Amino acid sequence: MWRHEELNDLMLRRMLRSKAIVLAGNRKLKIYGTLRCNSGKRMKKTNRIFFLSETEALENGYRPCGHCMSAAYKKWKSTHESLRK
Repeated sequence: MWRHEELNDLMLRRMLRSKAIVLAGNRKLKIYGTLRCNSGKRMKKTNRIFFLSETEALENGYRPCGHCMSAAYKKWKSTHESLRK
């Protein structure tokens, strides 16, 4: 997991090319999604965090984005709603 504000442009480009970064998330909202998500592109750099995998994001307590990862979000939501009951 890497914070956007801690990476310079060169490091970020290298990590994207090498697929070390696959997903991005919002630290305050605890949501992760694809790098192409319009919602994710609007977030502040200070709130953006990058992940190597979906597993890493889930292990850190993040949930899938309802916009760009709707299938994963529906699955996550149904799992967490059943746990609340």
